[in-house]
Amino acid sequence: MNKNIYYKIAIALMLVSIIGFYGFKQEDGSTKTKWLQITAVESVVPGGIGRSRMISVDDQGKMEETKMKNFFSMAGINFSNIRENDLSMTTKIQELTSEGWELYDVTSGVFSGNENNNTGIFITRYLFKK
Repeated sequence: MNKNIYYKIAIALMLVSIIGFYGFKQEDGSTKTKWLQITAVESVVPGGIGRSRMISVDDQGKMEETKMKNFFSMAGINFSNIRENDLSMTTKIQELTSEGWELYDVTSGVFSGNENNNTGIFITRYLFKK
């Protein structure tokens, strides 16, 4: 066979190898997912005695705490407080999504105290990723 054909075959094999190597190359991990969690703790203790907070922890471990209103006043359930808490949470979610965060998961739970007291909290955790 002609040496010229061997050179052409060798070059073709090198090109196929190079294309195959770079075409199936794995990501190097530089695009790591970032996580951020927001926890809303809303007290059901009447009269403002309980403490309600929105707590956020970013991907660097920095914590931010925002005061929220209790669900109940001395007269009973306080819908104005619930509306304000909803507005605070919605504003925070809008702020985060405009920064490129995606709401990934929402988990909620209730602690209702025991039969001898009137303590309790409603907790919601919002997990975001970027």
